[in-house]
Amino acid sequence: MAIQLKSTKGLHASGVKLLVYGQAGAGKTSLIPTLPNPIVLSAEGGLLSIADADVPFIEIASMDDLQEAYKWLTESEEAKQFQSVALDSISEVAEVVLAHELKINKDGRAAYGALNEKMASLIRAFRDLPGKHVLMTAKLEKSQDEMGRMLYNPSMPGKSLTQQIAYYFDMVFALRVEKDGEGNTHRALMCDSDGLWLAKSRSHVLDTWEQPNLGDIIRKIGGEV
Repeated sequence: MAIQLKSTKGLHASGVKLLVYGQAGAGKTSLIPTLPNPIVLSAEGGLLSIADADVPFIEIASMDDLQEAYKWLTESEEAKQFQSVALDSISEVAEVVLAHELKINKDGRAAYGALNEKMASLIRAFRDLPGKHVLMTAKLEKSQDEMGRMLYNPSMPGKSLTQQIAYYFDMVFALRVEKDGEGNTHRALMCDSDGLWLAKSRSHVLDTWEQPNLGDIIRKIGGEV
C-alpha cells in the first residue's frame, strides 16, 4: 500500500471539535448561536434561551432519533448548508442511550458496559463529521480528591464514561460564571486547567480565558467560519 503524506496545515479543514461543560444555568446553550451557521441536536429540550436566535434544531428523544440525525447529517443535501453541529448536551444523549440499554439488559453492569461502547462510537462519529465544526456540551461533575480539594469535570452517566469523555477532544473548555470584587457577574471560557477545573487546548494560540464566543475562538485558531 502506498503511503500518502499529509500536512498538518490542512487539519482545520475538517472543522474544529469542542467540548464545553459547566453548571446548570451557566449559559452553555447560549454559546450555540455564536457558532458559524449551526444546527442543534437537542436532547435537553432547553432551547428557550436561544429562541430569539432562530437556530434550527432536531429533537433527540431516542436511539432512533440519534441514528436518523446522523444519517441526515452525513447523507442529505439539506445538511450541507450547515457549518456547525451542536449536541446539547452529550450528557443527556448518554442518558438516552443508557435508558435504552437498561430496557433491553437487566444486568446493570452489562448495560453500563454497552453504554461505554456505544457512546465511544457515537462521540467519535459525530466528532468526526467531515467539514463541520462540532460542539458538544456537558453537565458539570464535582468530586473531591484525596486532599479534600474540589475538582470539576465534564459529567456523564457512569464513572468510566465521565473519566473518558475529555480524551475524545483536542479542546475542552469550562464555562465559568464568576463575580468580581464589585459583585458583577462575568462569563468566560476557561481554556487551560488550573489543577482543579479540567480544561485543555492543543491549539497554542488561545489564552487561559477567552470570551464566550465560539466563532471568535474558531477564527483565532485558524478555522474556517
